[in-house]
Parts: sequence; structure tokens; C-alpha cells
Amino acid sequence: MFLLKTYRASFIFRVHPFWGDLAFAAASCGRVFLSFSSQAFYSVPAIFGVSFGIRKLYMKTLLKIFAWATLRMERGAKEKNHQLYKPYTNGIIAKDPTSLEEEIKEIRRSGSSKALDNTPEFELSDIFYFCRKGMETIMDDEVTKRFSAEELESWNLLSRTNYNFQYISLRLTVLWGLGVLIRYCFLLPLRIALAFTGISLLVVGTTVVGYLPNGRFKEFMSKHVHLMCYRICVRALTAIITYHDRENRPRNGGICVANHTSPIDVIILASDGYYAMVGQVHGGLMGVIQRAMVKACPHVWFERSEVKDRHLVAKRLTEHVQDKSKLPILIFPEGTCINNTSVMMFKKGSFEIGATVYPVAIKYDPQFGDAFWNSSKYGMVTYLLRMMTSWAIVCSVWYLPPMTREADEDAVQFANRVKSAIARQGGLVDLLWDGGLKREKVKDTFKEEQQKLYSKMIVGNHEDRSRS
Repeated sequence: MFLLKTYRASFIFRVHPFWGDLAFAAASCGRVFLSFSSQAFYSVPAIFGVSFGIRKLYMKTLLKIFAWATLRMERGAKEKNHQLYKPYTNGIIAKDPTSLEEEIKEIRRSGSSKALDNTPEFELSDIFYFCRKGMETIMDDEVTKRFSAEELESWNLLSRTNYNFQYISLRLTVLWGLGVLIRYCFLLPLRIALAFTGISLLVVGTTVVGYLPNGRFKEFMSKHVHLMCYRICVRALTAIITYHDRENRPRNGGICVANHTSPIDVIILASDGYYAMVGQVHGGLMGVIQRAMVKACPHVWFERSEVKDRHLVAKRLTEHVQDKSKLPILIFPEGTCINNTSVMMFKKGSFEIGATVYPVAIKYDPQFGDAFWNSSKYGMVTYLLRMMTSWAIVCSVWYLPPMTREADEDAVQFANRVKSAIARQGGLVDLLWDGGLKREKVKDTFKEEQQKLYSKMIVGNHEDRSRS
């Protein structure tokens, strides 16, 4: 009887192709409906800025799985007598924060029985100080390692984040394979769809808002279109963000400065505030987005020929901040992406225009995915693919109290004071080095500075003896 019914059904579909087309169309509609339902489930809460707590539950579940995987990996390595790689978070060489003069005096003291007061201006043993410093820099350079991804001690089931990734057991391998299927076959298509939705709405929404007459209604619509679209893009990365001290959020007529780890820093901050962006005019898709955004909001875009004109850039920024009705400018004064461990030198340009500065510290949790963009190694498309195939992007954002330039400090001192506050709040290492060293050679001025310190020590000793 069952075979007869099956035969009759197949006969109907052969004789009446309309029913076959109808079944195929119904199946296609079902897939589209499921895809649309999934996007709506993520997009609608993003539009209203609410969360169901699913992402935090997802994060807690992942932490338990990571802890089990790490313990299993350590146990398996112990059973097979494999040496586990442990990253040196504080460097491979212990360095004491002593000055050049103190270290040279110590070398002289240990190498000579003479009293320090009777030592000549120059001793051959001084060479050993510079030789040792050179070798330490080669072995453990505190600058170039800030331009590579942070190595994790625990394993997060991503083969790109831990050198200990190798075959340990069948269960661990199956778990890793299951993670690959979830990330590439489920999360990646959903995230791409959400990103496409957010970017499309941003272009269309800002273009439509641009045709509205200037006034409060246009400003209201522009703000909420930007927030809605950035929040959808945040969902596309499964970003779990914790904002602290929101009463210190930047206000109109000010400048928001933050440490820079990733291009998504813009999305992270813009999903919680309304900013005027500053940047160079681009072509392609980025150019389409920029042209649409500037219609709805007074962003500050520079032509390629204008970027290197410091006076023109300063003039445009000064004109913007002097108008207290305009949005706060969002700037990353490091000028390049630095990994999630430190803050490097802030360019002084944004600190010369005399505006109130609102510092913001951003700190990512690398357990779920490394947000750092190594632009010298990966292109933008490859980087975004790595982001969208990570488990999640988890970060904390701290809004610091506003800061103003004091009467007795110049722009460089003010920039360093702001940078130190950001580093202290975010738990980052405060470095004086220029982030431009990622692509440029060390300037001669840095070498000359060490020579001046040494010569000053010798001349100082000579002058002291002359006076006595």
C-alpha cells in the first residue's frame, strides 16, 4: 500500500510539473523565512539597544569549554612528556627601571677598585653597557612585539591563538572540529548577513536623512539611524561590550581620544555614542559609505593631498570644535593599530587646538578572539574574515573624566598625560615609542638622545670636578 501511494505521488509530480515547482518554491520560501527570522531576532533588539542576555550566556558557556580544553591539553602533554609553550607576558629579560648614569656607575663599581670620584670621564667598561642594551633589544624588543598578536596561555579552540595546538586526544579533536563547523557554517553566514544589513541600512538611511531640512528632526533621525546601524554591525561580530562610567561620555564641542587596537574600535564606540568621524576620503565601498554619512552628519573628511598639511587639518578641526553645537570628534592619536597590551605615543596634533579632551580606554579580552589588526600581515578582507570566524569580540570601554590643557604644559606633555590616564585605566603598558615604527626605521633623533645622555653625564662629571 505504501509503495502504491509513493508511486502515485511520483506520477503526479511527473505528469504535473506545476506541483514540483510549487514544492521547490515552498522549500525556498521556508529557507528565506528562517534566514529572515534569524536576522530579525538579532537586528530588532539591536535597533532598540536591548539585549536578551543570550550573548552573555554564550560567553559563560565558552569559558567553561575553554577551561576544560586547556586542562585536557595540559594533561595530554604531560602524559606524552611534551613541553608546553608558555608566553612571556613580561618579556624574556628582567629589566630594572634604572637610568643610564646609574647603570654605568654600577658597571664601573663592579669592575674597578678605585673610588668613583677618581674615575676618568670615560672608561672602556662603559662600552659593555651599550653592548648589553643592544643585545637585550635584539632578544626582547619592547616595541616590535606590540605589532604582533597577543599569545594566549589558555586555548580557545582556535588554532591561530596558541602554539600548543596539536593532536592530544580524539575528544579534543572532535570538539575542535565541531567548533570549526559552528563558526564557519553557522556563525559566519549569519554574521555576513547582519553586516550586509547594517551597512546597507547605513547607506540608505543616511542618504534619505540627508535630504531632510536642517533642524532638530534631522539631527534626531541622523543620530538614531547611525546608532541603529552600528549596533547591527556590532551584533554581526557577536560583540559583548561593557561600558563603564557613561556619565563621562564625550559631549558636543569636544574631542574623544582613545587607544587604537582595531578598525572595529569605531563601531564599538559609535554604537554607544554619536560622533563626527575624521579621516581620509576613500574610494570603492568605503567611499560610498563616507559620501552617504556626510550627508546626514558633519563628518570631517580630508582629500589625500590635504592629509599631510598639518596646518589645514588643525584649522578644520579647530573650526569644528569651536562650534559647540557640533558633535564631538572621534580621533585615535596613535595613528596605527597597536596590539592589546600597550599604548604608544600620541600624535600632538589633536592636543594643540585647545578643545576639551574626553579620554576613552578600550581593552579587549583575547580569550574569545583577537581584535588586533596586523595591517602589515593581513589585508582588510582577511582580517574581517578572521573576526567573523572568531567566537566573539569581548571588550570593556571606560569613559574617563574630561581633561583640559593646563597653562604650563605644551601639547606633547598634555598628550602624554592623557595617554598615561588611558593606559592606567585599561591596564595597558605606557610606552613613549612612536607607533610609526611599525613601517619606518628608527629616527636618528632617538639615537642622538642616548648619545646626549652619555655626553651629558661625562660633561657633568667634568664640570663638577672643575668647580671643586
